Amino acid sequence: MPKRIFHNPLTRMKVNQQLILLFVILVGPVFILNWYANTKTEQILKKLVTNAYIELNKQNHLLLNRDIDTIHRVMTTIIQNPQVQQMQASQEDALDRVKLYETTDKLISTFSMGLSGGGANYYYLFVYDPLNQYDFAPVSNSLYKSGGVYFYSDRSKPSWADDAISRKGRGYLKIIDGFGLTSESKTLAYIRAVNSATSGRAIVGVLIATNMEKRLVQSLQTVSLPDNGEIYLTDSNNVVLASTHSSLGETLALPAALGAKVDNDGMASVIEAGFIYVMQASPELNQKLVYRISTEALLKQQNEVKRAIQWISIAYSLFAIVVMAYFWRSLLTPLQRLAGFVRSYEPGRRVPEQDGAKRNDEVGVLIHSVHHLAHRLNSLIEERYVMDIKQKESQLRLLYQQINPHLLYNTLESIYWKSTLEGNSDSAEMIKELSKLMRISLSRGRELITLQEELEHATAYTNLQLKRYEYEFRVRWDVDPEAADALIPKITLQPLIENAIQHGVRNMGEDGLIVVNVRREGDRVIVEVADNGYQKVDFEWLNRIVREPSGESATGYGIHNVYERIQLHYGPEYGIFYSGTPGGGTTATIALPYQASDGQAE
Repeated sequence: MPKRIFHNPLTRMKVNQQLILLFVILVGPVFILNWYANTKTEQILKKLVTNAYIELNKQNHLLLNRDIDTIHRVMTTIIQNPQVQQMQASQEDALDRVKLYETTDKLISTFSMGLSGGGANYYYLFVYDPLNQYDFAPVSNSLYKSGGVYFYSDRSKPSWADDAISRKGRGYLKIIDGFGLTSESKTLAYIRAVNSATSGRAIVGVLIATNMEKRLVQSLQTVSLPDNGEIYLTDSNNVVLASTHSSLGETLALPAALGAKVDNDGMASVIEAGFIYVMQASPELNQKLVYRISTEALLKQQNEVKRAIQWISIAYSLFAIVVMAYFWRSLLTPLQRLAGFVRSYEPGRRVPEQDGAKRNDEVGVLIHSVHHLAHRLNSLIEERYVMDIKQKESQLRLLYQQINPHLLYNTLESIYWKSTLEGNSDSAEMIKELSKLMRISLSRGRELITLQEELEHATAYTNLQLKRYEYEFRVRWDVDPEAADALIPKITLQPLIENAIQHGVRNMGEDGLIVVNVRREGDRVIVEVADNGYQKVDFEWLNRIVREPSGESATGYGIHNVYERIQLHYGPEYGIFYSGTPGGGTTATIALPYQASDGQAE
């Protein structure tokens, strides 16, 4: 039986046909896989993009809150200003009220903050004036200028005033009318009540900042979304507060499913009607931040990626080996060096020469950027160190500026009462003591003076108080000569002696005794101000308010000022401590490091 011969079908084809078939067999599955992968990629892309914009939304919300917090801090500065606090309705004469209004109006205008693209955040202080004592000032129904002070009564109260007062100092955003060049213009305002710092629940008025929508839009525009992407900041009723597309006050139409998908973090996302919606709701702030992204624009970018992948696949089949060798030499090797530098780099370490300095491609830019970042980090470390020093210097200057007026006012009051009760017989001597007091207080700009100078300052103050209270108490000075040249922050003893007089020996007559004891103990200097006062003192409470003053007591504030200055100069291991005096009374003890003076602090 003859053998049957089986012929391979490939042997009947020409070589070029076989190569074409082989190419189709090899390449065909690649294109099929590309089609399947692109379909799945489209689905995954929507999900990944949604998740990415959820995180971006969170960061964007924090950025908006930072802008609002900036305005809130500026308002806190305005509210705490003594000039603003004095605007509360009082019985001052008309001239004083006119001067107070003019200076406060100028003060409020200086806080305006310019915005890029024109405009500014203007601040308006609406003062509650039920007695109509400021009838010479503009009223709330007139056109507003660029910030300033206005007044309202119970009858002319703005509609948003009660809402602001009910929030007890917490600010909120609200769209209001009548601010700007026309009385019908709308603006997004940040509103906050101004409470009296001295009268408990008393209300000074309401403070607002306008043009918040422009400030917030600047932050919204920093976010890059695909073509036609839209960002909205709305209230809980979907009324637009700021947006990259819509007008202020419009109502934004959102899918009903979006509100039903809010999670515990306030985040929600939904794909509906050709758009991707990403939202973060903040019920406590009564706000929503919404992204609306067109899926068409998103897929358009994805289609470009698909075509690029196809061409890359074809090119990779022909040039894979060549490309691999090229990129191994020109890309992978420099990146390996860069990775080694990043792993070994420590802040402050010297940055080596840049390997990619002569390259203009992405690798060169990356290498240059990393090395520049390392240089910048080193510079920031140095700048932070310098800033910390300057911050401490600024804090010290601020503390001195706070305590000097307080001392001056008390001294002038003493001179006033002495002149009123006894005529002018002792005024010259008191003024002499006051001159010494002020000279040592200024100390030609020095922050540290010798204990000898500080004792002269305290003696001058004590002499004034002895004359004021008709020598109703006695003062004894026990000073160790070895400690007289030690350095001490100026105006340290005066607040302690003032407390001893006011709360210790003031009403004791000649039985009252204040003892100032200064001694050196090794490398430390101990200063004690003791009185024999008869009043019961809660020393635990007293030491607590020295470190954390409540703001309700001027004495507590002054002692806290001394405590903070000591710690700023010498560190947390030094300060003030109150304890009982043997036999009754109160002792304030100050511990300082011994630093001898040779004309300058050591």
